[in-house]
Amino acid sequence: MPLDRRKRKLSAILSADVKGYSRLMGEDELATVDTLKEYRGVLATHINQYNGRVVDSPGDNLLAQFSSVVDAVECAVTIQGDISARNTAVSENRKMEFRIGINLGDVIEDGERIYGDGINISARIEGKAEGGGICISGTAYDQVKNKLDLGFEFLGKQIVKNITDPVRVYRIRPESKTSVEALGQKRKKLGPWQKAVLSGVSILIIIVVAWVILNFYLHPISKDVASVENMVFPLPDKPSIAVLPFVNMSRDQDQEYFADGISENIISALSHIPQMFVIARNSTFTYKGKPVKVQQVSEELGVQYVLEGSIQRSGDKIRVTAQLIDATTGHHLWAERYDRELKDIFALQDEITLKILTALQVELTEGEQARLWGTTDNLEAWGNVIKGSALFEQFTKQSNLRAQQFFERAAKLDPNWDIAWTMLAWTHWAEASIGWSAAPAESIKQAIEIAKKAAAINDTLPEVHSLWSNIYLAQGEYDKAISAGEKAISLGPNNALCHVLLAHTMTSAGRFEEAIELAEKAIRLSPYYSAWYLMMIDDAYRMAGHYEEALAIGKQHLDRCLKGECEPFTAHMGLSATYVGLGRIEEARSHITEVLKIMPDFSLVRARKMISFKDPAHVERALDALRQAGLPE
Repeated sequence: MPLDRRKRKLSAILSADVKGYSRLMGEDELATVDTLKEYRGVLATHINQYNGRVVDSPGDNLLAQFSSVVDAVECAVTIQGDISARNTAVSENRKMEFRIGINLGDVIEDGERIYGDGINISARIEGKAEGGGICISGTAYDQVKNKLDLGFEFLGKQIVKNITDPVRVYRIRPESKTSVEALGQKRKKLGPWQKAVLSGVSILIIIVVAWVILNFYLHPISKDVASVENMVFPLPDKPSIAVLPFVNMSRDQDQEYFADGISENIISALSHIPQMFVIARNSTFTYKGKPVKVQQVSEELGVQYVLEGSIQRSGDKIRVTAQLIDATTGHHLWAERYDRELKDIFALQDEITLKILTALQVELTEGEQARLWGTTDNLEAWGNVIKGSALFEQFTKQSNLRAQQFFERAAKLDPNWDIAWTMLAWTHWAEASIGWSAAPAESIKQAIEIAKKAAAINDTLPEVHSLWSNIYLAQGEYDKAISAGEKAISLGPNNALCHVLLAHTMTSAGRFEEAIELAEKAIRLSPYYSAWYLMMIDDAYRMAGHYEEALAIGKQHLDRCLKGECEPFTAHMGLSATYVGLGRIEEARSHITEVLKIMPDFSLVRARKMISFKDPAHVERALDALRQAGLPE
């Protein structure tokens, strides 16, 4: 057996969080924090009573480990009962309700910390629970179904993020099984007059059912209706939509990019409309290739409308189907099938987009309509940009180089296409900023020249203004960087990337609270955001002095990095500074130790070159935190 083999253990994992935590914090931060501390103590007490242990408690979340599923479930029921009783003394809008998810799974123990899919599943099914409710996985259900006097409702097999196979999910109903059985016994003892009443009721039910069938036959409603109460995020105050990736029905898998491109173009067009709330492409594409229900998409992303469709290409012919669904009612607002020539693909995308806006009664101004239809007529150029964009998002040196080649081809095929030039400029900026270029100065020079060319073609692209914002920031021109970033958001009100990049600029400029607001908006627009988003909001919270929030975000960032989604270097750096802010110096030093394992020659001198704060006092504050954490000079 290898000496470094990690300890594994089958454990029951309980994950809990507060429903509507952001709303509570927004209304009264101090009262919410005080209540959370009190209720977290309640949870910890019950967890100890049922032989469990609290593993972690970032933000409003709590993670606990039990050796017994029975203990975990009984503990959860006790917790919800206690919290419910305490909430009776609180006004309706200040009640703090917890959602709880429980899973039985294999975990890796590393000291006091645990890792593994078993934890992820418990966190995902927690999101299926209502406020004050409990959901458990199929593995947990199999252990307790005949041991606890509880009712269970099967919610079906659920597709959960980052887990390959669907997960069986059950909702716990606190009423006992015996109460249901007792009801059955009472029914057996009904007298003649009671039977007569029941017969009359049965006839009435048949009449009602017949009326429903007759009245709704022509207007069927889907059984899979999204619950606003179950939504992870509150619905926006304007039409909200998620465009799912169109399914490639062609036999040729090389046409996958073609189907993706249609979805991306519709998302991009809708994102320009300030009257809409549009989920970012990165989040909707997490559902690609998965048999998800519209209800699930709506509840997980917090939107009312979902667009789904498919495309089949055969030579120069295409068949596209699309349907727009109101997930909160199950109604199909419209559904169409289009059989067109391949050369008509761009006009068809515009037609589908306009159909959506018309169905949702969104009226466009003349300027908005002009921005909506901006694209290329060159199908080959379009294909190169779609392929290049997928590579660029991988954010590695090699993928960036390959993306650059695709964008160069697209720009040559259609020299008047603004998007092609803008994306090409981004690749040069990335190689200069991330350190992938042997000549960073030359790379940033190329980025500037190409950005000027893109802006000359079309000055209304949010992406090109966001690019300029980052170029100005690299040059230390903070006011220009902020102005360009704000312009990007005004042109792309639903562009998550523009929001998170401006958040970084605001943090650098010392406007920390505004940075937090922008980063949180980016996460709302893209609930399945890239891991590096967490770095942006972590920096803003820490510099604003919100160390507890920064710690919660920093732990999430490190956790995702350790799963291979990002480089853990910056996560360890951020956590070391946060722990110093909290006065927990030993924990801060443990993270600097990890930093030096990754980069042994890292020092305060090198750290100074990485810090981009405008105010010298902020620079020194950041360096002093790293110094206290043990980073050498």
